[in-house]
Amino acid sequence: MTLWWIGNAVLLLVVVPVLVALLNRILAALERIRKASDEILDGGVALVGELANTPALLAQTDATVKAVTVGAVRYAGFVAKLLPPAN
Repeated sequence: MTLWWIGNAVLLLVVVPVLVALLNRILAALERIRKASDEILDGGVALVGELANTPALLAQTDATVKAVTVGAVRYAGFVAKLLPPAN
């Protein structure tokens, strides 16, 4: 019976505090992960707000690329006329 009480005392005085300390470390890590994931979520929501007008900007970019292409082709044609033929 005495060994039983010694075992209970060891359990209460050694094992339980170690378990509480380990659990505390795990919970602290979980809180850091939760905070980081909340920051990622906030950043994602802000990014979605910035991307709301993307289709309009892409249409404008497409028109600009077409206009630049016409000018670039005309420029390349004039340069080709000025340069001597390659041997």
